[in-house]
Amino acid sequence: MMNLCIDLGNTRAKLGYFYGDQLVRLERCEELTPEVLQEKIDHYQIAACILSSVVDHPAELETVMQKCHQSVKLSHKTPIPVTNLYLTPETLGRDRLASVIGANHIYPDQNVLVIDAGTCIKFDFIDVEANYHGGAISPGIWMRLQAMNHFTDKLPMIPVEEDFPLIGNSTKTSLQSGALSGAVAELNGIIAEYKERFGNVLVLLTGGDATFFESKLKNEIFAVPNLVLTGLNKILNFNAKPLS
Repeated sequence: MMNLCIDLGNTRAKLGYFYGDQLVRLERCEELTPEVLQEKIDHYQIAACILSSVVDHPAELETVMQKCHQSVKLSHKTPIPVTNLYLTPETLGRDRLASVIGANHIYPDQNVLVIDAGTCIKFDFIDVEANYHGGAISPGIWMRLQAMNHFTDKLPMIPVEEDFPLIGNSTKTSLQSGALSGAVAELNGIIAEYKERFGNVLVLLTGGDATFFESKLKNEIFAVPNLVLTGLNKILNFNAKPLS
């Protein structure tokens, strides 16, 4: 039987189908309705389902999930296989928690800094003893460009491009240099501070903008797609109930 892990993010829903620890299918959709979810549960014979959401979602989604043998809506009360040291666990983004649990599952017994580059850039640290400490949240690259366009009268909205100059010689390239070079410098600086404080730290990069940063960071990093889904599956298996 198969597990279904649902990550409802700010821009889209990601659905990961797992046999054991193996991700066997990945789907993305702009809107996940209860009807669509029911079709997928029936079609793939889903035995267990977990939902992580950082947005408001129809309550009917949870009703549909409950028809599975097991369903979990991830919250700060859900049992997890790591120690959460966050001072306000009820306000912690579920995707942040799932990402470090995924990191700890793939790379146990290591200090790991997870950088999730998406709508926001999220930094999350879990230590060698599986203690999750927290991290930081800052604007993502699109948000930086959108903010300068939105909060000024004359600065245009410009695209994110892979190649951009350090010294901008036009309004477009100056905005790119400020937003994009600034984001790269931020990541490099924060990685350096973690390594100075904790010594040996493995850096994992995930999220929709991971490919943008992957070749631009000075430090050795490992790109790990679908880290949140991996963590959700680990949480689901951790809470597994035996089949009757």
